[in-house]
Amino acid sequence: MGIRAFIEGWPVYRQLTGTDPLGRGAAAQSGRSARLTARTEGADTVARSVCPYCAVGCGQRVFVTDGRVTQIEGDPDSPISRGRLCPKGSASRSLVTSPLRQTTVRYRRPYATEWEDLELDVALDMIADRILAAREQTWEDVDSEGRPLNRTLGISSLGGATLDNEENYLIKKLFTAMGALQIENQARI
Repeated sequence: MGIRAFIEGWPVYRQLTGTDPLGRGAAAQSGRSARLTARTEGADTVARSVCPYCAVGCGQRVFVTDGRVTQIEGDPDSPISRGRLCPKGSASRSLVTSPLRQTTVRYRRPYATEWEDLELDVALDMIADRILAAREQTWEDVDSEGRPLNRTLGISSLGGATLDNEENYLIKKLFTAMGALQIENQARI
């Protein structure tokens, strides 16, 4: 490498002689940094989501490559967060990529000391059976004066903060159709 090439490789020289006098662009870039690309550049798809942590409802962009989540960033189109995420939301990729994440339904039978894995269909059937049994056991047709009630106080619903209004609407319709009265949500998005 000659002395001329060596001097032309200095960022200060490029800054003083080039089109970047403040040294904030090409003059400050090394060859290595000029070749770097964003982690999100090679994503196959980008899905929009809502941060699962608090009730603010920050928008997220989930970048997927070969069927795997590769990056999660704030969604600049979100009117709530405008592309910003708190440290917890920024680290939410670990929720889906952690090797410690539970990916099966875990169940501990009454009085048992060990957990067991259940198939999803079996677990859903167990939940449905218990809802129907609680509804049957606590159903009230009429009150003590003969006025119609058609309700149950044996089941209820508390919606999470990251459910949007549409999801809460559907939950409200479902539980009302089953006769439940205690239906609450924290919809903020």
